[in-house]
Amino acid sequence: MTVPDQSVRLIRKPPVDVAAAAVGRAAAVRRARGFNGVTIGWNSIEGVIAIAAGLTAGSASLVGFGFDSAIEVSAAFVLLWRLSIERAGRCTKAADAKATKGVAISFALLAGYVSIESIRDLATEAAPQVSRVGLVLAIASLVVMPLLARAKRKVAIELGSAAAVAEAKQTNLCALMSAALLVGLTANWLLGWWWADPIAGLAIAALAAVEAVRTWRAESLADTCCG
Repeated sequence: MTVPDQSVRLIRKPPVDVAAAAVGRAAAVRRARGFNGVTIGWNSIEGVIAIAAGLTAGSASLVGFGFDSAIEVSAAFVLLWRLSIERAGRCTKAADAKATKGVAISFALLAGYVSIESIRDLATEAAPQVSRVGLVLAIASLVVMPLLARAKRKVAIELGSAAAVAEAKQTNLCALMSAALLVGLTANWLLGWWWADPIAGLAIAALAAVEAVRTWRAESLADTCCG
């Protein structure tokens, strides 16, 4: 008679609570939609102010920053569409891939527009006027955008969504653009360096171009909604 080896024990994993996982994912989707609402609201106001102030001052970087706000709103709507697919209970893999490409295209559009405007201003030596409105806007965005980007990236990882990660990167890029904009506007205001503004614009365009390529090549994350 063989005596069973008591040292060998079968380790069983606790059963997965499917219902709890579904509830947690639904909560993550709601948070993502909430962050999208904040993004759309903030950037709509920011874009109108930046473009108006930029046209008044003749600032390529400020107009480009406003255009970026419009692009970010469009990217937020793309992600909103992707989230609506999941809320409808449909497979999100194809939608996530399409949304990611859409965000990449928005980056490319931004890079192209700001590059053209900045190069034109450098070629014509167009000196922008001082824009205090632009300075305040850049500072406000530099405070708000990193916080929003961090929150959006966290929920994007929970969702396993490459599109959500890409859209969070765009929000983070907005913060970097705010810093470039602030440097350019401040240099023009305090030192009279007219060329600092279009140079800041080119820096913004370069950042956008890099993210366009990275986002287009991004591999899909493990989408937990559709196996």
